[in-house]
Amino acid sequence: MTDLYQPAQMIDTHQHLWKPSERRYEWLEAMGAPLDADFGPEDVEADVAAAGITGTVLVQATDSYEDTFYMLSVASRVPVVRGVVGWAPLDRAAEAEAALDLYTENPVLRGIRVLNHNYPDPRWLLREEVTAGVALLAPRGLSLDVVSVVPEHLTMLVELAARHPHLTIVLDHLAKPDIAGRGWEPWASLIAEVAAQPNVSVKISGLNTASGPEWTWRDWSPYVDHAVEHFGSGRVMLGSDWPVSTLAGDFGGVWLAQRQVIAHLDTDQQDDILYRTALRAYSLDGSGSDLS
Repeated sequence: MTDLYQPAQMIDTHQHLWKPSERRYEWLEAMGAPLDADFGPEDVEADVAAAGITGTVLVQATDSYEDTFYMLSVASRVPVVRGVVGWAPLDRAAEAEAALDLYTENPVLRGIRVLNHNYPDPRWLLREEVTAGVALLAPRGLSLDVVSVVPEHLTMLVELAARHPHLTIVLDHLAKPDIAGRGWEPWASLIAEVAAQPNVSVKISGLNTASGPEWTWRDWSPYVDHAVEHFGSGRVMLGSDWPVSTLAGDFGGVWLAQRQVIAHLDTDQQDDILYRTALRAYSLDGSGSDLS
C-alpha cells in the first residue's frame, strides 16, 4: 500500500465480532460455515495492524444485550476499538431508555443499530412505537446505523431522516447496490434522495460481497463516485465488514481495494473518507488528529 496516500489515521467503521459458542446469533445458524464460527479480536488484530488501521468501530451482529455487552467488553481491553454500535429495543421506549442510560455510562458506546433489514416490515423504523425509541438517541449523542437491502428501505430512510433531523444516521454498505448484475436504478436515484438529507452519512463497505466472484475495485467505481458526488466526502466513510467480507476476499485485499477506489480523490477528500467522517458521525475521540 506504499503507493497510496498515507493519512494521519484510518478508521475501519464496520467490524463485527461474534462468538456463537457463547451466545446465539440466529442468522448465523442459517448461514452455516464458514461464518457460523467464533470470530474474536485476536482473529483480526494482525490484519488491522498490517493495513495501517488506527481505530475500529464494532457494530452489532444480533438484536441482543449479550452481543452489545460482549463488544463493550472487547473495547475495554483492545485499544484499537474506538467505538461500539450496540443494540437497544427501539420499539419498547421505556426499556430502551433504561438500556441507553446504562450503556452511555461507557463513552465507547457511540451508536445503536437493529437488524431492520431482516424484519418483515421495511418501514419498521417509522412505526409509532419505534419513533419514540429513536427519539432517545440524539439527546444522548448517539447515532443510528441503518441497513438497506431493498428500495423500500431507502424510501423509508428519507422519511426517517426528515422525522429526526438532529439525529446522525449512518447508512451501511452503500445500501448494497447490485454490482454483480451491474444494476443502477432505482438505487442511484434513491441514494441521491437519501443524500439530500443532511443528517445521513454512508459507508463504503460490503461491496465485495455484492460483486461477482472475480471482482476488482473498478467494479465499484461508478457506485462509489455516485455516492461521493451526492453525499460529499464529508459524509462518506470506509468499513471492512469483516468477517462477512471473508466470503469474497481476505481482509487486506478488501481494504486495499477500498483504498484504491477512492485513490483518485484529492487528499483532503481521502482524509474525510478514511477518518474524519467517522470521527464526526460517531463523535469519536479525535485527540492527536487533524480535524480541520
